[in-house]
This record gives sequence, structure tokens and C-alpha cells, in this order.
Amino acid sequence: MGRSELERLSKEELIELVLRLQRPEKTSRTSSKPPSTDRKEQREQAKPGGAKSGHEGHRRTISQTPDEVVAHRPDRCTGCGGALDPDLPAERVSLSERIELPAVVPIVTQHQRLAVRCPACGARVVAPVPAAARGTPFGPRLHAVATYLKTFQALSYERLQAALSDLFGLSLGQGGLMNLLRRAQGRFRPGREAAISALRRAEVVASDETGVRIEGCNAYHWVFRSKDAVVHQAAPTRAASVIRALMDGHRPQVWLSDRYSA
Repeated sequence: MGRSELERLSKEELIELVLRLQRPEKTSRTSSKPPSTDRKEQREQAKPGGAKSGHEGHRRTISQTPDEVVAHRPDRCTGCGGALDPDLPAERVSLSERIELPAVVPIVTQHQRLAVRCPACGARVVAPVPAAARGTPFGPRLHAVATYLKTFQALSYERLQAALSDLFGLSLGQGGLMNLLRRAQGRFRPGREAAISALRRAEVVASDETGVRIEGCNAYHWVFRSKDAVVHQAAPTRAASVIRALMDGHRPQVWLSDRYSA
């Protein structure tokens, strides 16, 4: 825009033009615009990715306790073609490793109760129900794997079903998985109660919450932290009732939060 064009602008138009020029340009760093929309010169001035100059490299550590060692020695001389005695002294010139996971298949143990006829009195005697056959048919390792995949890796029930089927050949329904996780939940109850007890004695508490989807419904994931404990709480609401229920009347001397009205 030339000088003559600027002189024809009104005062309001000049003010709007100055304000527009003072606004920072939107880029992928200052807005939701994708990086592909950034100017070419900005991309050229950006710092390159990857390791910086002088960065010490990291390599995979060679195992000091391999399960198997296979020595490969030459049996023929590459110079004259003569046979090489296997008892000749040798030196190691290189080392490589191949790492593989063992084949994992479920171990199924059937407990069969048998009945026999007493030869003395003719009574039919049935074996008692063994302890291993009472309760759930799933063992502690399966409980641990399913709990890890569901909670730490945040798999849905559908994906958890697929993982157990693809990795271990197990076919479990979603109802069975829910019951399995409920049983595993009891193992964590004493630790949770101890953490809540420590939180209710703390002088300084920090908290925050964020929206999450739980079983297809909107909910909130609350986190409470003190010096000695961290407590996670899922709730359908963001209201102060969640705090009151968890703290049970305890009021710490210092509370750190984002000052949301709850």
C-alpha cells in the first residue's frame, strides 16, 4: 500500500491497520495451524532434529549372562584350503546377539473329581473339591497381565480381548474380563486406603482434574498429591463433592490448584 492510498484511509481504518500489523503472525507454534503452513524461511531457520553435535551415543548393552553361546570357527584355511583342527587356539573377533521371546502358550490344568465304589460297604465316595478348582479359573499371572494391559496401557475391553487372543491364544468374554479386573482390584485396596489416609493428614495438598471418557461416558480424572501420597480418583462430576468425599473434612494448610470454583 502506497503513501497516497494511506492518506485516503480514515482514522478508524488506520488504527485497524496498525493493530493488524502489530499482531504476531500465526504459526504452528502459536496456533493450531499445522507445521506445513509455516513459511519456508521459518522452517529453514528451525533447529534440526536428532542428536546434537558432541552428543554421546547410546548402544544396546551386551548381555553378560546369555542363555546360550554358539562359537563359530572356520574349518578350512582361506589361504591354502587345508583343514583346521577344532582344537586350535582361537580368538574372538566379533560378537553379535539374537534376542527372541519364548513361545508363550497358556498352561491349562484340568482338575477332575473322581468317584469310586467302596468295596467294603458299597458306598459311592466322591473326591472333595480341590482348593485350586474353587473360584475363578484364571490364575494370578493372567490377572496381572490383564490388569497391566487394561490400566497401565489403557486398552479398551475390545482391544484387551484381541491382545489376549493374539498373544496367548486365549478367548475371554468382556464379562469375564470385567470380573477378572474386579477381583484384581481388591489387591490394590490396602495401598489405596493407606494413600488416602496419608493425604488426609497432609499439610500441603495439590490437585487437578481433566476430562476423560470412561466406558463411553464423559467423566473426570482427579489427581491429589501430597508429600507422601498420590491418589487418583475417577468421578462423573467436576464438583466440590468429589473433594469433600475424598478429604473427609480434612483441610490442609496449603492447597495448590488451578482455582477452579469446585
